Amino acid sequence: DYVYICQNETVYGTRYTHLPETGDIPLVSDVSSMFLSEPVDVSKYGLIYGGVQKNVGPAGVVIVIVRDDLIREDVLPFTPTIMRYKTQADAGSLSNTPPAYGIYVCGLVFKWLKEQGGLEAIQKRNQEKAALLYGYLDQSKLFSGTAQKEFRSLMNVPFVTGDADLDAKFIAEAKTRGLESLKGHRSVGGMRASIYNAMPREGVEALVAFMEEFEKNNA
Repeated sequence: DYVYICQNETVYGTRYTHLPETGDIPLVSDVSSMFLSEPVDVSKYGLIYGGVQKNVGPAGVVIVIVRDDLIREDVLPFTPTIMRYKTQADAGSLSNTPPAYGIYVCGLVFKWLKEQGGLEAIQKRNQEKAALLYGYLDQSKLFSGTAQKEFRSLMNVPFVTGDADLDAKFIAEAKTRGLESLKGHRSVGGMRASIYNAMPREGVEALVAFMEEFEKNNA
């Protein structure tokens, strides 16, 4: 009926750099962790959805872009009325009380994105930030990235030293320098730097500078 992908995966720091060819089968994509980080050709999808909590606004809002011909009456009979796309489309997304404050904050972010030059400018900024961090990882003798180069995420950069105790030391010392939330997902360990739209280049530069210092002291 459809092909589903998670276009950017946050735990392993991987992404689809090219969309799969699905022919006449609709492509459905979860873009929660990369939405508005780069331009998107929506015509290639049947449906795009994403929680806004990574790049757009506070948790509790989901954005859906769905092709008109997929908004249909013939859904599975047990589908709750409120969960039917036609219900939302017919009501202009107001079939129930919306999370007004969250939507308001999203609107402020949309304006900010336009002020930065739009999604093309944001994409360039994100590519530069990722290149800075990956560039250091690729030449480091202590740290190494864990994602295959051709599938590296621009949003989430996991890396390790190869020693769990040294990883823990790095995370602890980084925190004392104001570098927060670098602990990797509990299922894989190591470290992970999430460099979403709101993270300025200066933040990535500060991380790389600390990594260089830590490597010098611990290699």
